[in-house]
Amino acid sequence: MRHRCRVPQLGKPADQRKALLRALTTELIRHGRITTTKVRAKAVRSEAERMVTLAKDGSLAARRQALGYLYDKQLVHALFEQAPERYGSRQGGYTRILRTVNRKGDNAEMAIIELT
Repeated sequence: MRHRCRVPQLGKPADQRKALLRALTTELIRHGRITTTKVRAKAVRSEAERMVTLAKDGSLAARRQALGYLYDKQLVHALFEQAPERYGSRQGGYTRILRTVNRKGDNAEMAIIELT
């Protein structure tokens, strides 16, 4: 029974799941676009949008939260410089998920998630 359980489990223990989401979020912000499974893309969307929202805030506390989550320090500084002018007029919806063909090996639904 999984009533009211809103966190996608991704078939992993909590520590591995958190590390996976941190790594995917870091790579999404670094490259702007990554290819992954549809379920992982939907899970990483909320984390990536949270990082962009912190970057738009720009305060010291927000910067420290982002430094504690993302793996690359220079990436955080670049995000905090670019986000206010890139996303300043938007109230969310910084990412887009595009479905692609299923993966050949296990027929998993694949998707591209990108920062818009």
